[in-house]
Amino acid sequence: MGLLDNTTQQAYYQSGDLGNYQFTSLDHIITQFQIAYVGEGKIIQKVKRADIAFHAQRGLQEFSFDTFKCVKSQQIDLPPTLVMPLPHDYVNYTKLSCVDSAGIKHPLYPTNSTSNPFQILQNEDKSYDFTVPSTTLLKNGDFANAQSVQASGDSDWTKTSAFAGSGTDKVHIVSGELVFEHGSNAPIPGTTNKTSRSYAVWQEIDVTNIDLLDLSALGTSAASATGKGVGTLRVGISTLTYPNFNPTVTNPNKTTGPSLNNTDEVFDLQTTSGARALVTFNDGLATSSTLTLTDVDVSGETEVYVLVTSFIEDFTDTTLSNSKNIVDDIVISCDAISNSLQEVVNSSTWDNYKSATPSENQDDYEDDTYWKMNGNRYGLDPQYAQANGSFYIEERLGKIHFSSNISGKTVILDYISDSLGTDEEMQVHKFAEEAMYKYIAYAILSTSSQPIHQQLAPRFKKERFAETRKAKLRLSNVKLEELTQILRGKSKQIKH
Repeated sequence: MGLLDNTTQQAYYQSGDLGNYQFTSLDHIITQFQIAYVGEGKIIQKVKRADIAFHAQRGLQEFSFDTFKCVKSQQIDLPPTLVMPLPHDYVNYTKLSCVDSAGIKHPLYPTNSTSNPFQILQNEDKSYDFTVPSTTLLKNGDFANAQSVQASGDSDWTKTSAFAGSGTDKVHIVSGELVFEHGSNAPIPGTTNKTSRSYAVWQEIDVTNIDLLDLSALGTSAASATGKGVGTLRVGISTLTYPNFNPTVTNPNKTTGPSLNNTDEVFDLQTTSGARALVTFNDGLATSSTLTLTDVDVSGETEVYVLVTSFIEDFTDTTLSNSKNIVDDIVISCDAISNSLQEVVNSSTWDNYKSATPSENQDDYEDDTYWKMNGNRYGLDPQYAQANGSFYIEERLGKIHFSSNISGKTVILDYISDSLGTDEEMQVHKFAEEAMYKYIAYAILSTSSQPIHQQLAPRFKKERFAETRKAKLRLSNVKLEELTQILRGKSKQIKH
């Protein structure tokens, strides 16, 4: 009957599920609610499991906001942009801190004195400019951000993963350039010939109200050598909807469903002159050159993709270290008029804030800012009397902006989620298990039209409130010894 009858101590301590006994999964909560509350002769005679699941998930959300302990956090080394993206399951923050060399957290405080507003693009005469800025179409076209190309997740560019059978194949950013390293080959069926695998990197761009696009790119084609042909690098515009095209497939020599990343056909848009919308680097000179493409017709599209593909012909010698195709400085431009107001990428308010060090955010009180003001800081607003730094959250774009004195430091964000992001986190602490049952029961009874349920609803409303209060007290985790240690300092006389 015990909950741990089938779990040995060895299995527990060698698993990655440590401490999970304090929680009950939401699925078990729903099942146990059905057993205890639903059925003939019970409070709720009949209810769908889907209804219980809905109210259970709503209850988990509500408890996550103000009852459960916040256990989610993220740490980053703040980049020079002074911006941290909000987590994908972010609801609200509880604390932002920077960490010193001793690992001690120093709290950061929000500032209400600045923001990053929507700055309207204007002409020289200050009238509104409705021209679509080219810089807003493509992100990180210069590959300055080393994290902007990922196989999945939140990134500007998406890439096919390097071939799992060889650690020598890589698609990554090196020194601000996108590099395709080919180190494995794929045989052509029925022959002894081999080629490299073909890889792709792509980014979606919004072309609403745009008719024509121009493209330029700086590319380097791998030189031919004994054991391989020249490298072929293609950069262009595509819808990614060419028949049977899947950019994540890398073997161009499969008998069924081969990769099409080594073909021109996947660039299925055309210029006004009828040419395919791509530029090709295949001179094999191993030196960089810039190619341009003009007047790509996107008048019938709302979203298209900038697509980069890489391939090497006759690739038999996988030991060659110079098997690299490289691309950089991809630029998309257009001349289009929008019906909507256009935004400057970064407002001047944000640029000025991040370029200056506010006087309240200095590192040393004995510097030129504080030392010369000896005796002149009476009446300072206490909310600004701190030297750790400040931040503000831009809800519109989902980013946290920091003051300049935090650049390069380690930042920790403690935040609240609704606990519904993944199945693993949909669980209830056992201190709040009874509160969850009462929440579900009251939610079902209060939304029912049956008279008996309406009579029971006020009772369960009181029970829900009492159990929620009890859960908060339990989860507050107050320890008598710790409280006593804190209170020992309260008897000291403090002079004001």
